[in-house]
Amino acid sequence: MVIDFHTHTFPDAIAASTLQKLSGVSHSAPFTDGTGAGLAASMGEAGVDLSIVLPVATSPRQVRHINEAAALANRRAGETGLFSFGCIHPDCEHWREELDHIAALGLKGVKLHPVYQGVALDDPRYLRILTRAGELDLVVVTHAGVDIGYPDAGHCLPDVVLRAVRQAGPVKLVAAHMGGWKRWREAAELLADTPVYLDTSFSTGFIAPLDDGHYAPEELRLLAAEEFVSMVRLFGPERVLFGTDSPWSGQRESLEWLRALPLTEGERDAVLGGSARRLLGLGEKPER
Repeated sequence: MVIDFHTHTFPDAIAASTLQKLSGVSHSAPFTDGTGAGLAASMGEAGVDLSIVLPVATSPRQVRHINEAAALANRRAGETGLFSFGCIHPDCEHWREELDHIAALGLKGVKLHPVYQGVALDDPRYLRILTRAGELDLVVVTHAGVDIGYPDAGHCLPDVVLRAVRQAGPVKLVAAHMGGWKRWREAAELLADTPVYLDTSFSTGFIAPLDDGHYAPEELRLLAAEEFVSMVRLFGPERVLFGTDSPWSGQRESLEWLRALPLTEGERDAVLGGSARRLLGLGEKPER
């Protein structure tokens, strides 16, 4: 069973304009059209059984609507192969009630994006969310490292993640992008001895650039194969989750890259789905 632990979709009516905006900011090209149907088509081509969709609330006003829509969409997860997490914003007035509501809706976790939400992960507003999420057994996925569109923002660099983990209560925290996009050495040094999980999203192979001359060739390379394998073994494959950040990386391309690595069969199976199944409390391959 292959689980893509980190994907994004957008409502059909705004998917095209959203991708155009994000592509312009990041100077990178998408691999799907950003819709749920586009992601499902990608999954079929790549052989992905389940994609976890991670919505981001950029305003507290969006939170309840996004969570209700996620729960509604999840009723069709067995048919679509798409299962959505919920979202929370650090400035939600009724943050505790919203997290309780997320758990009551059956959502397995929440996505945080400190850069887009304008708050550092070790801020008290996030620490209370992390602690309560842990009490509710919700998984928390946070952007980690540099953000490709806002490279000067340091809201969730590995040292910030470490400070948050040390101050919050026990929580199943996934630091996306191998613990810190473009800060992988720091992630390895600071986070390996913590309980933090990693996902592989937008960290393997190369950035797919727009044809606008923004990137020098050497800037396109992400984690090299030997660096990736070293991190898998340092953290343990049970703490590494396959993810793509679709539409910003291709599912087929990411799987081909990962399957070509000199990992053992057990390591590969854990990263591609076994670790995610255990973290989410899922059974074997879902009914489709």
